[in-house]
Amino acid sequence: MDKHPIGDLMSTTMQKIREMIDVNTIIGQPITAEGATIIPVSKVSLGFASGGTDFASKHQKESQDNSFGGGSGAGVSISPVAFLIVKEDSVKLLPVSPPPATTIDRAVELIPEIFDKVTQLLNKEKDKDKEIF
Repeated sequence: MDKHPIGDLMSTTMQKIREMIDVNTIIGQPITAEGATIIPVSKVSLGFASGGTDFASKHQKESQDNSFGGGSGAGVSISPVAFLIVKEDSVKLLPVSPPPATTIDRAVELIPEIFDKVTQLLNKEKDKDKEIF
C-alpha cells in the first residue's frame, strides 16, 4: 500500500514546529551581569491543524488513484512570564506580569522572600550565640 500524502503533510508541519520551538524557547539562555545570573522564562502556546481529502477529478481514468488536496497550519504564541535571578546562594523569581490582585496571591508570592529573611535572621542569631561562648 502506498504512503498517503496526509502523513507527509503532517510530518513536515511537525518538523517545522520542532525547528522553531525547543527548550531554549521556554527557559532562555542565561545572562550574567554584575555577579548575578538572569534566566528568562517564557510561556509557549501552540495550535496545530491538518486535513485533507481524496477526490475524483473530472477527467480521471478508472485505473488512476484519486487526487489529493490538503493543507496544514500551526500558530505559536510566546509570552515572557518571569526572570529567575540567581545571585550567590539565593534565587529570586521576578514576574513580568502585574502584581497579584488579591492579598492571598500577594502573600503566596512573598513566601520565598520571607523564607530567605527568616533564614538570614536565624543565621545571625546562631552567629551571636557563637560570639558569646
